[in-house]
This record gives sequence, C-alpha cells and structure tokens, in this order.
Amino acid sequence: MKNKSVGAEELAHIVAKGMQEIKAQNIEILDLRKVKNGVTDFFVICTASSDTQLDSIKDSIEKEVKDTIGEKPWATEGVGTQGWALLDYINVVAHVFLPKKREFYALEELWGDAKVFKLPNQ
Repeated sequence: MKNKSVGAEELAHIVAKGMQEIKAQNIEILDLRKVKNGVTDFFVICTASSDTQLDSIKDSIEKEVKDTIGEKPWATEGVGTQGWALLDYINVVAHVFLPKKREFYALEELWGDAKVFKLPNQ
C-alpha cells in the first residue's frame, strides 16, 4: 500500500511488527499522549542482542512501515556500532538499543507516567 493514512497507535503497532520480524526482545510501546510535555504520541522500544541484529531491526521497521503505509521515517539516527538507533515518524518514535544502552538511557523510567504495553517475546 502507498500513503495509507493511519493513526499514531496503529503506526506504533506496525513499528512493533517490524521489530518482531527480526526477533527483537523486550518490545514495549509507551503511550505518551496523556503525559505532560510528551515529545510524541508513542515510543516503541526494543532490545537487540548484537550490532548486526540492531541494524536488521532498524531495516525491518523501515520496510514494514514502507510496505504497509508507504511512509519513510522523517529522521533516523544511530547505527549498530553506536549501540542504538532511532527512527522518527513524528507521532511515533522507534528506539532500538543494545542492552547496556537501553539500561543507560532508561526511557521507561524517564517517561514513567506513560502507559506501557509490553509485547511478548517471539
């Protein structure tokens, strides 16, 4: 599909599906819509076990979103050798971390007022 309009919550689940395709671990969707000073509507966070898997998850998210709704990320940052990657779809931001970087940034704690949905590991 090309340029299909979807809401932020549906986009968050599309991003999570891209993560699941590459066996990302500890996938969480943080709903920031009711959080004061929230920077976006949703964060989708996962953990990769290696630099290679991190890059593969990032690529899978981009492919899943592109194939489903025809959109590219507004911005991307980071690569596997940095231990993290970010894909910004404006209302949804995907974060892919190696374990130590996820612990360091602790987004779940930083945005502790967010409603959190944990997806089962595949």
